[in-house]
This record gives sequence, C-alpha cells and structure tokens, in this order.
Amino acid sequence: MSVAGILLVGLAIAVGLAGIILPILPGAALVIGAIAVWAFVVGTATSWVVFGVAAVLIGAATVIKYTWPVKRMRAADVRTSVLVAGGVAGIVGFFVIPVIGLLIGFVLGVFAAEMGIRRDVRRAWASTVHALKGVALSVGVELTGALLATMVWVVGVFLTV
Repeated sequence: MSVAGILLVGLAIAVGLAGIILPILPGAALVIGAIAVWAFVVGTATSWVVFGVAAVLIGAATVIKYTWPVKRMRAADVRTSVLVAGGVAGIVGFFVIPVIGLLIGFVLGVFAAEMGIRRDVRRAWASTVHALKGVALSVGVELTGALLATMVWVVGVFLTV
C-alpha cells in the first residue's frame, strides 16, 4: 500500500477514535473497517493476522462495554427503564443542542425518570451519577479496545512495509 493509502487509513482510524469520544460516528466500527481495508489492499498473511487480532480486541471491548457497566448499574439499583429514558432524552438533546445536548439530555432524562419513580432528589441524583459513571466506563472500554487495535495496526504497517 502506498504512503498516501496508509495515511488515509490512519485518518479513518483517527476519525473513528474521535467518534468514540464524540458519539457522532460509529467509532469502533470505523476503526476496524479501516484496518480491514488496509488488510485487503496489502493482502499478506501478516496484514490478515493484524486484522484478526484487531477484530478480537475490538470484539472483546464491545462485549465488555455492554456487560461491565450494566453489572455495576444493576448493583447500584439503576433500572433499565431509567437508562432508556436517559438515552431517548439524550437523542432529543443531541438535536436540540448539537453534540453536548446528548450528555445534557441523558443527565436530565435519567434524573427525571428517577424522580418519577422514587420521588427522592438524593436517590435520583445518585442514580444519575451511577449512570454517568457507567457511560464513562463504557466509552473508556471501547476507546481502550480501539486504541489497542490501532497499536496492532501500526505494528502491522511497519512489518509489511
């Protein structure tokens, strides 16, 4: 693959990493997709091994991203319906206030849903904080998996040049 091609793949990976932090783009999918394109174009056994390792890392991060925070939120007694309400409010907030509205809507949605269920400000705020920690943990796990996959890709580029 040419230097320009490698730079384009690197740019796509960078956009994917940014998409994990700012949930506008499908971050991890973009990272693994860019690595897959690189592996296909390079076409060596090494490139396909790199792709396989990157896919396993992102796949494991995806599984952990959905299981670990949920387990912690259940332990904190945050209901699924509250998280759904926060998610819906976050989506609405995203369109009302671009980008940061997602976070603001999520916080307000979780807090409002908890207030509707428990009618206790302290408990509602505690659930909101637990939900935010869960979201941060989820983003952190996904970002870690994508960064590890990116490092594997960088090593693969040096091995195949």
